[in-house]
Amino acid sequence: MKCSLCNRDAIIEIKYNSSALCSEHFVDFFDRRVKRELRKQVHFPGKTGKISVAISGGKDSSVTLYVLKKFYAAWKNVTITAFTIDEGIAGYRNSGLESARKLCTDLGVDHTVISFREKNGYTMDEIVKIDPDGIPCAHCGPMRRQIMNEASEKQHADYVALGINLDDYSQSILMNVAKGDIARMARLAPHSRSLDGLTPRIVPLRSIPEREVVIYAMIKGIKFDSSWCPYYAKAHRNTFRDVIATLEERSPGTRHAIMNFYEGIRDMIMVKNDSDALKPCTSCGSPTTEELCAVCRDLEWLKARDGLKRN
Repeated sequence: MKCSLCNRDAIIEIKYNSSALCSEHFVDFFDRRVKRELRKQVHFPGKTGKISVAISGGKDSSVTLYVLKKFYAAWKNVTITAFTIDEGIAGYRNSGLESARKLCTDLGVDHTVISFREKNGYTMDEIVKIDPDGIPCAHCGPMRRQIMNEASEKQHADYVALGINLDDYSQSILMNVAKGDIARMARLAPHSRSLDGLTPRIVPLRSIPEREVVIYAMIKGIKFDSSWCPYYAKAHRNTFRDVIATLEERSPGTRHAIMNFYEGIRDMIMVKNDSDALKPCTSCGSPTTEELCAVCRDLEWLKARDGLKRN
């Protein structure tokens, strides 16, 4: 199989646009899409600003950090920093932390680590023991999002960058459609404006399929942690991952169509679900739509349940 743009051997066949690309043209194709997303999502008045990257050490966040550092290298007044959230999952998070630290060191990026234990008093492993029949992601997700907000605020970032690829993005859209959760769908990144207590999030890889992120990392020699969270099997997202994969296999381009559909209706649903209704949590001060934020409500429940178990 030859590259569609030259006579060299192709390293990948891209079904959704009926092409095959060699490594050089694939990297160019990848970079052009990321640059297009950054032009849409990031706006620095006077070319001055800071982007904080939430890096887990996995492929998506590692490539996100790499491309941001690469593309903004010529912007002398733009700073790239990074942070990692340590959920406290034995046999999983340590390898990711090691990968994240090494990449940040290699790229010369300031890196901090924030743990669930220091922030909330529990590791994720302890939370699962308290609630063995629950879905771990229901606890982990809100806690991670809250720490992301606080970490980016502490780093005085203009944006926080998330490692979310096209597969992830289309799954999130479909999940919200299936749940009928228009308000949550309206809050999906990228965010075009800053709200009190919330740093706008950007998703530079949202138009890049997962498989292509892996290939880019391999070509560029970006080392990443490939382990899976041990609690992944209970994730509700798995069903939608399988649905999207099946649809894409039968009709290449489905993931892009879902993303484009969301872009087409985004402005309309944002008008009806304006996030300006956020207010400070009465307990911790984090932005929320209720008196207590999801994390504080969850921690109250966990502490009560933990107390009952100990007694």
